Amino acid sequence: MSGWKVAFFCLALSLFAANAKLYLKDGSFHIVREYKVLSDRVRYYSVERGDWEEIPLELVDVKRTEAEVRERQQTVEKESKELAEEDKAVREARREAYRVPENTGAYLVDGEQVRAIKQAEIVVRTDKKRSILTAISPIPIIAGKATVELNGERSENVVAVDRPEFYIRLAAEERFGIFRLKAQKGVRVVEKVSIIPVTKEYFEEPELVEIFRKQVQDGLYKIWPTKPLTPGEYAVVEYTEGKLNLQVWDFAYYPAAK
Repeated sequence: MSGWKVAFFCLALSLFAANAKLYLKDGSFHIVREYKVLSDRVRYYSVERGDWEEIPLELVDVKRTEAEVRERQQTVEKESKELAEEDKAVREARREAYRVPENTGAYLVDGEQVRAIKQAEIVVRTDKKRSILTAISPIPIIAGKATVELNGERSENVVAVDRPEFYIRLAAEERFGIFRLKAQKGVRVVEKVSIIPVTKEYFEEPELVEIFRKQVQDGLYKIWPTKPLTPGEYAVVEYTEGKLNLQVWDFAYYPAAK
């Protein structure tokens, strides 16, 4: 909600709240725009008759009248504060989203800068062969075991903080998170996969890192680990569970990095 809308709404609430019930001790009440307690009477502006009137003080339930006026004023102030906070949050979210490029992908928060991470090329290794897995494209159906790998034992994207922050901008609503990778000779394993011969189902075994996630806007999220990472290889991954559709942006955490 824009600032002028908040101001307009607050003004409307204030005008509405200005009309109060002046309670009488017999349980009835007058709708008044304002009132003033004098020594022996109450002077008030009647909304119904559009004029000033007076009534003996002994007939007015002043305590009940003032309690309701205070309660309504507190409600108006609370709602005004909530609207102002909501408006501030919307502005901050817009500023945050503006930092992130419009292109889909993963981005590392590097101080005050947001740096794009190059998408990694995925390789699938089975007992019989290795093949490149293109983004969002299932591997060939081969019964048995397979591993999804990245070439090289170390990522070129090294961070020195143990709770790095990332943005991920999605092309479509998919699952996403941070995987811990296992370095082996010449490669890093993203996940292990079991392929059932008859049903051709995939059972994936990633090592997921527990993360916080914050939606900045539609299709744009900020993610970071809930606990400090241990040194090693990792990746931000967008995936479809059970379909072996992955997009991978690799990084590494090593405290001595400069």
